[in-house]
Amino acid sequence: MESILKAIKKKKIPIKPAVVISNKPDAKGLKIAQKLGVDIEVVESKGFKGSRAEYDKKIITVLTKYGVTPRNGLVCLAGFMRIISPEFVKKYKNRIINIHPALLPSFPGLDAQKQALEYGAKFSGCTVHFVDAGMDTGPVIIQSVVKVKENDTEDSLSKRILKEEHRIYPEAVNLFARKKIKVSGRRTIIS
Repeated sequence: MESILKAIKKKKIPIKPAVVISNKPDAKGLKIAQKLGVDIEVVESKGFKGSRAEYDKKIITVLTKYGVTPRNGLVCLAGFMRIISPEFVKKYKNRIINIHPALLPSFPGLDAQKQALEYGAKFSGCTVHFVDAGMDTGPVIIQSVVKVKENDTEDSLSKRILKEEHRIYPEAVNLFARKKIKVSGRRTIIS
């Protein structure tokens, strides 16, 4: 998230960040956003008694308050380790993007780097994709390949992948902001 906000601040992306929302009050991203002058909101999930859809309605209320609507907004997930309800995904169809530390469709879900190493993959990487009702199954926007080294650990591979994440996530947001992405079924067409 920090890389996106910094790219916006440097005027590399023609978009204004409306708000950074976290489900954890102590999230590092909140401090970063405040430092960069972006509004923050916390919608705690710990102890929330309602359904996933009810929780997401609270998120949508905050998004709407800041002008992030299904017609003109973009929701960027970064470190948000919750599955989004089908209702939220449907309402913001092709307006929610996520970054995943693997070359999807390989190694979805948690511990992607561990999965890649255990599988013996020669290459891993990261993927920015639109969010759909599945887990890490939405149309791919951008991917970046990272070679897996013979002596890699989860930590060493994660660090190299993170460097690429910081490069391609702002690039994907920029493409979206400039209306360069068209979704056709499972495919994205970049113009």
